[in-house]
Amino acid sequence: MLSFLPRRLLQLLPTLFLVSVLIFLLQQLLPGDPALVMAGEEKDPAVIEQIRQQYRLDQPLPVQYAYWIGGVLQGDLGESMRIKQPVSQLIAEKLPVTLQLACMAMVFALLIGIPAGVISAVKKGTAWDTGANVFALWGLSTPNFWLGILLIFLFSVKLGWLPASGFVSPFEDLKQSLATTVMPAFVLGNAIAAVLMRHTRSAMLQALSADYVRTARAKGLRAPVVVLRHALRNALTPVITLGALEFGTLLSGAVLTEQVFSIPGFGKLIVDAVFNRDYAVVQGVVLVTATVYVSLNLLADVLYVLVNPRLRG
Repeated sequence: MLSFLPRRLLQLLPTLFLVSVLIFLLQQLLPGDPALVMAGEEKDPAVIEQIRQQYRLDQPLPVQYAYWIGGVLQGDLGESMRIKQPVSQLIAEKLPVTLQLACMAMVFALLIGIPAGVISAVKKGTAWDTGANVFALWGLSTPNFWLGILLIFLFSVKLGWLPASGFVSPFEDLKQSLATTVMPAFVLGNAIAAVLMRHTRSAMLQALSADYVRTARAKGLRAPVVVLRHALRNALTPVITLGALEFGTLLSGAVLTEQVFSIPGFGKLIVDAVFNRDYAVVQGVVLVTATVYVSLNLLADVLYVLVNPRLRG
């Protein structure tokens, strides 16, 4: 275990370097010129030239990348061209919002998806199995924006139980914060729960037919012990991978859901930055998202070792 972590950490460095290069180069494919966008309607050539010099847009791409990555290594992600704020400050404002939403969505997904998958596998061929598969099909085929609008109509308009939109920080009012995020979190968690259910069911069916499970049953162990301690523990490996990737997707910003519920998170930030040709914000947000993905993959590898003792060495 101790030798595993340093090796995986060293593998992250070239991965993050390649990701940074791709982020910088692919952004150059965005249509339009940020200097023209920032210059306003008059398009004064002197103003445009000043903007190009200020943000080094007149420099060759390798020079622009060198300045950018040099700042990143020092913790400076640049400054927004539109609102003149540090990108790191914008990310620090938006990331907690999306983080709270993502954590609540994953709680819904785990509490619904894994138990449903286990029950479906144990009760294969019964009404429980059919119900779980119908739920998975419904979760996979229901558009998030449609489900969000339906929940707003039911719980906000008709019943008046929850606010229809907006966001309140948990540090200001925890109860109100949970009220504003429970519906969008359920919308996001519902789709992930369906995917987790299908993967858990498949992994559990394979584990339940393994020799070690038959041996455990032959020893007279109770059914819950066999299912939870022996089968589920070994079936969690692919589920851990999927959960880590889905959590990374949530942190990258659920654009449609955030738009429906008017939540000022990562999704809205990246969409506005792309439309405004705000290169620094796009680069910073995508780089942070990629770093989160890579870090979650590392976390998944560590959890493999903790869950499955056979991988320790």
